[in-house]
This record gives sequence, structure tokens and C-alpha cells, in this order.
Amino acid sequence: MSTALQDFIKNLPKAELHLHIEGSLEPELMFALAQRNGVKLPYASVEEIRAAYNFSDLQSFLDLYYAGAAVLLTEQDFYDLTTAYVQHALVDQVRHVELFFDPQTHTARGVSTETVFAGIARALRDAKREHGFSSSMILCFLRHLSEEDALQTLSSALPLREQYADLWNGIGLDSAEVDNPPEKFARVFAQARELGFRLVAHAGEEGPPAYIHGALDILQVERIDHGVRAEEDAALMQRLAKTQMPLTVCPLSNLKLCVVDDLSEHNLARMLRAGLCVTINSDDPAYFGGYMNANFIASAEALDLSRAELVQLAKNGFCASFATPEQKQIWLDELEAYAAGPR
Repeated sequence: MSTALQDFIKNLPKAELHLHIEGSLEPELMFALAQRNGVKLPYASVEEIRAAYNFSDLQSFLDLYYAGAAVLLTEQDFYDLTTAYVQHALVDQVRHVELFFDPQTHTARGVSTETVFAGIARALRDAKREHGFSSSMILCFLRHLSEEDALQTLSSALPLREQYADLWNGIGLDSAEVDNPPEKFARVFAQARELGFRLVAHAGEEGPPAYIHGALDILQVERIDHGVRAEEDAALMQRLAKTQMPLTVCPLSNLKLCVVDDLSEHNLARMLRAGLCVTINSDDPAYFGGYMNANFIASAEALDLSRAELVQLAKNGFCASFATPEQKQIWLDELEAYAAGPR
């Protein structure tokens, strides 16, 4: 890849729509928080943690992910975690993030939902005030747990809705997909929809195309997180193209979790060229080896993406966001001006 194209990507304005804040916990911060909170980790050094990042599948990643989350105990911990992510995002020219967070990961350890909200929100509000960084929060349910647990999680969070109305606008579904189909969460998503939340769900990463159909038809989501297995269903591909249903694709995550054996085999470019509304995102960047620019650069190199296609991917990110039409237009105008500039 030419230096000019790398520089073009690095300065390309972007939106990130698939980012698990707990998955941005770098080993150095994990160790620092463990020391601060007196949490004993099963690793003797930062290097040992990094050596453990050799996943065979989604579940082996999740095992480490939940162990790492054990260091997050206080509002300040969640603030520090979120602020560290924002610093990476600013370097990568991310203008807007719609950030996933998993209260159940923390309430199971005795950390209150309010503590999680308070730390993340304070960091995002500081980022907006200091850097003009735009963001929102999407509360996700862990699909390997019961729907009753999800309903209880939503109920416990609702008293905080007004306090965080400037940030919390979405509900999502994540964690282990296999054997946990979307319809398992039909009632809680129906309740969230009636409450006016924007809805997204992981589907078609390890799960089959039927899970994407379920997320669309039963959960009635507005975005599909991942969605790469849609290609196995021709009718579904036509539907996604016709409706311009956004897919928040995470290339380096798919490589690290062995969804693809080589990035050159990834279907990101094929789906984009088939007219689908595909976006690029980092998923769990601390664990998967790259934030937004790393994902864009690796994808461009492996899939021979053109500048026009890279701009389209960035445009899709802004258009698929839950920001206001007025705010989207500001970003799209900036993107258009950047793409038209001298090279």
C-alpha cells in the first residue's frame, strides 16, 4: 500500500458503530486497574496477557474478556477506560461513536448499573466538551444469559434514562451467538421498542443467516452487527441491499476469531460492491489488534479497496448512525470536502 493511501485513510473522517467499551481495555490499563483495586489477575505481566490473545473462536475470546472486565469496579475505572478509547478514536479521526456496554458483566460482580453509566457518561461528556467528540451509548444484553435477566437489567437501568438522556438512546444484543437465537429476546426488545429506544443486534457472525432474519423480523432492529454470513443466503443479500439495512462489519475481529482464515477472503468488499450498506468498525480493539485506522488500512490492503470505496464505507458509517439528520449532514459535508481535496 502506498504511503499516500495510508495517509488518506488515517485522516478520513469516520464514525464507529460497533465498539464494545469493555473490549477497549488494553493490557497496560488492565494491570494498572488491577493494582489500584487489589484484583488478582491470572497473569503475571502485561506480556502474559498479550500472549493469551490467541483465540480459537468467539467463546475462547469471551472467557478472557470477562476475566479482564473483573478489574472494572469503580466509576473512575469506567471513566479511565472510556477516556483511553476516546484518545485512540481522536487519533483515528473518528467523529462519532455509538458505544456498546454490558451492565450484566458488571452487576454479576456486584458493580451497580449506575456506576457503569456514571463513569462512561462522564468521560463521553468531557470528550464532547474538550474535543467536540460526538457519542451515544447502547446498552447491550448478554445473550448467553436468560431473557428474564435481560428484562431485569432493562428495568434496573430505566430510572437512569432521564439523567443520561443526552447519551443513552439504544439497546443491543451481544455475547455468544451460537444456540442463542434472536427470538430468545423477543419480549425485552418489544419493550425497548415501545419505550422508544433504537435497536441493534449481533447476528450472522458465528450464527447462521437465519439469525439475521430473526433479528430483522422478530427483534425489528435498525442495524445488524456483523452480518457477514448473510452472503450464504441470496434472498437475504437482496433484502439487505434493497432496504439498505446497515451492517457493522469488524474485519480484524473476524480474522482474530477465525471467522475468516485470511483477510483477503473477507466478504466486506463483495458485500459493498453488491450494494449493501457496509461499515467498518473495530469491535474489541484491545483484543483484536486494531482500532479504526488499523481496520480500514488492513481491509484496503487485503481487499484492494479504492479511494472511492473507502469514502463510501466512511459515508455509510455516518448515514447508518443514530445522529440527527442535521448532524449527519455536517459530517457528510466534511467527508465530501476531504475526499475532493488535493492529494
